[in-house]
Amino acid sequence: MDAIRPLGEDEKASWPKAVIVPLEKAFADDRGAIQPLVDVTMESCVLISSKKGTVRANHYHRTDWHYCYVMSGEIDYYHRPTGSHAKPEKVTVRTGELFFTPPMVDHAMVFTQDTVFLTLGRNSREQAVYEADVVRIPPINP
Repeated sequence: MDAIRPLGEDEKASWPKAVIVPLEKAFADDRGAIQPLVDVTMESCVLISSKKGTVRANHYHRTDWHYCYVMSGEIDYYHRPTGSHAKPEKVTVRTGELFFTPPMVDHAMVFTQDTVFLTLGRNSREQAVYEADVVRIPPINP
């Protein structure tokens, strides 16, 4: 099993401050376009497809963070600080948008359409590493 790196203060300071992450301007020419998404050190990239009406997550990560880029579809993303009993905030994330989840944030995703998204994560997605870092919680989505 890969080791989970400890979080440093410099890393925490570099995290986006809002859920939706503004994208840099794409480089475009006659051949097409290159859209920068994320330029940080990470250990995993997974492609996830989800059917309309399904739910994912309802967990938090101890050290892992992830950027998610919606390639098609739409997600109602619910989040709140871990340990809070407040009603979670809902953010609707649409095709072509990037969003960020830091560690120690309860989160859930409700798919309002068939959806395909990329998840770019800090930690390895090897199952043993993932399970050592994730904490499942009771559903926070309505």
